[in-house]
Parts: sequence; C-alpha cells; structure tokens
Amino acid sequence: MRIQSGQLVSLGYGKYVRSDDVVAVARIEEGRGPGRRTLVWVRGVADPIEASRAEGSIVDDLVTPAEEAARMRQQRSTLSKVANALDEVSPALRRVIVEESAVDLTDLAAEARRVLG
Repeated sequence: MRIQSGQLVSLGYGKYVRSDDVVAVARIEEGRGPGRRTLVWVRGVADPIEASRAEGSIVDDLVTPAEEAARMRQQRSTLSKVANALDEVSPALRRVIVEESAVDLTDLAAEARRVLG
C-alpha cells in the first residue's frame, strides 16, 4: 500500500486531515458507536482524533488515488440506485421476468446489496 500524498481525507462530521500527515489508524473497541469509530493519529497533533468513519474506509481513502475514489463512489451510488429500483418491481412482474428470461431480480438486488456491504 502506498499513501496518496496531498489528498484530504474525511474523518466524518466535517473533520479532514491531509493524507501525508496521518501516522496511524486504529479501530475504537470500547465505547464504539456513532461518531466514535476510529482513532486517527496525525503528525503534529498530540492526541488522536476520534473519527466517525470506520478504519477501513479511512485507510481506503489514504491509499486510493482521488480519481479512482471518485469513480468508485459513482459506481457505488449507481449500484445502490439499481438495487433500489429492483426492489420496487412488483412480485407479478418478477415472476414473468424469471419465466421469460431466467433472471431473478430478487437475487440480483441481494447480490448488489452484498457488494455494497
């Protein structure tokens, strides 16, 4: 893994740090909850910063080039819209689609949700 230099990384709730200044990231084990997911140590700051984002998301932002991260966000957004649209298809139409094309929209929506995490 290589840290992408010069990128701003969101810690959540309007907190950002420069990617080059992040020294360490650790999951909060005790008292973890909304607004308290990860501790982030930043060069020049004595105490770790509490981040509301999960450590994996922060690390992904640290090592993923900005262009690729933007493309991935767009893909996730599109996949989420597709999954939501599939959920809106009526049961009767789902049965017809399965009979005519052997495509199970319920399985497709479930797979999209698994990919989205």
